Amino acid sequence: MDPVRVRFAPSPTGHLHLGSARTALYDYLIARKTGGQFILRIEDTDRKRLVEGAEEEIYKGLRWLGLDWDEGPDIGGPFGPYRQSERKEIYQQYARELIENNHAYYCFCSPERLNDVRLEKQKRKELAVYDGTCRRLTLKEALGRVAAGEKHVVRFKTPKSGTTTMTDLLRGNITVENRMLDDYIIVKSDGLALYHLAATVDDHLMKITHVIRSSEWLPTAPLHCLIHRAFGWQEPVWVHLSVFLKPSGKGKMSKRDAAELIKDGHSIFIKELETLGYLSEAVLNWVALMGWSYDDHTEFFTKEELVKKFSLERLNPSPAAINFQKFDYFNANYIRMLGDVELANMIKPFFDSVGIKADLPTLIKIAPIIKERLTTLDDAIEMAGLFFKPFPDLSPEVLLGKDMSREESRSVIQATISIFSDLPELSKDLSETKMRETVEALGFSAGQVFGILRMAITGQKVSPPLFESIEIIGKKVVMERLEKAQKLLQVE
Repeated sequence: MDPVRVRFAPSPTGHLHLGSARTALYDYLIARKTGGQFILRIEDTDRKRLVEGAEEEIYKGLRWLGLDWDEGPDIGGPFGPYRQSERKEIYQQYARELIENNHAYYCFCSPERLNDVRLEKQKRKELAVYDGTCRRLTLKEALGRVAAGEKHVVRFKTPKSGTTTMTDLLRGNITVENRMLDDYIIVKSDGLALYHLAATVDDHLMKITHVIRSSEWLPTAPLHCLIHRAFGWQEPVWVHLSVFLKPSGKGKMSKRDAAELIKDGHSIFIKELETLGYLSEAVLNWVALMGWSYDDHTEFFTKEELVKKFSLERLNPSPAAINFQKFDYFNANYIRMLGDVELANMIKPFFDSVGIKADLPTLIKIAPIIKERLTTLDDAIEMAGLFFKPFPDLSPEVLLGKDMSREESRSVIQATISIFSDLPELSKDLSETKMRETVEALGFSAGQVFGILRMAITGQKVSPPLFESIEIIGKKVVMERLEKAQKLLQVE
């Protein structure tokens, strides 16, 4: 392919979510593969829905994912400004051009009248589109009313006969009857352009070659084609991606479903995925495969491999159900690929966030023994918190081995104290070898003996591998805990 120019154009009206991240990723991949440009454009013309801090969250989320852009509001570029609220005069100029060439018109209808028209059409079971009252005004009449200060919007003059055909890279030719299309508003009464005009003008002026976006834009895509054609501009290659379905496969995934997902430790928002302990590499790998595949068996791709292997032709237009189990699988595998020092540095902020003072040298020792057991980084708190939290008060009951009496359980503790006392250090290999020999001599199962020791030494029924944990905790503390457990099991 020739170098492409693609744009990721989010609206700062909420959190950056998986659907947007996938669009940005596909934009990034095709730009890097072809030696083209990846442009970030902020579409903030809907001023009522703007959320404070959302634009900064977009920047932060993209950077966390490693999707750097070549032009944008924060770094500039040859086709700026890249924030639509700063391009009002540009859109007005092109709106006037459409009006002068009889492709758009001023509309003075009040919201009340438009509502009455809609209700009347619904009663007659007709399409609830604008009835064209102001379309019939002459340009001279309309300009007079504008000059008089009458409140108005600008509508695109959609053809009322024939058909419009657009070509989507994934779906082929899509033809609609023009009578089914509305005379859409393209400039609001406050003078700000709506998406339909603003995005079309920006895509042309910024020399965008491929428009990659959600299939939710398909209903109004014919309008965008018609606006391009009204100006005589070449259309970009249209690529409408599949939508995400709920994990059940029933219904489209929406932001409203997020509250339920978070209860299970999942989210569709990039910001929350980071705080839940997911790796950006896992997010990219997972989301890339929700709508694209390289072949029928390859699952793992680095970002660099995705750049080499990605192609628009292998995109799948079918809706994709979000599979969080697959996501967990990817994340666990990427965690296992981390070096011990790298993992220790990545889990430390999670301990800090819950007020556990975990020193880095100890975390580096812990990393290799918990790595295989982590699904997300925040699992480390529950898995390895025992190394840093105060030891809990234990009751004699929790120290009893399975199907063992109090005296039998105490005998296990006594034997362990005796063995450990004679060892110069409690290294993993030495302590485990001696204790496995003792298990046979005591006549109990390894599960019974090690279960007692796990509770006595770590204070938990479930912990990282026992003998690796003993080595990290250290002989002095281990002996203190065993002696305390022995006293608790004394038969009165």
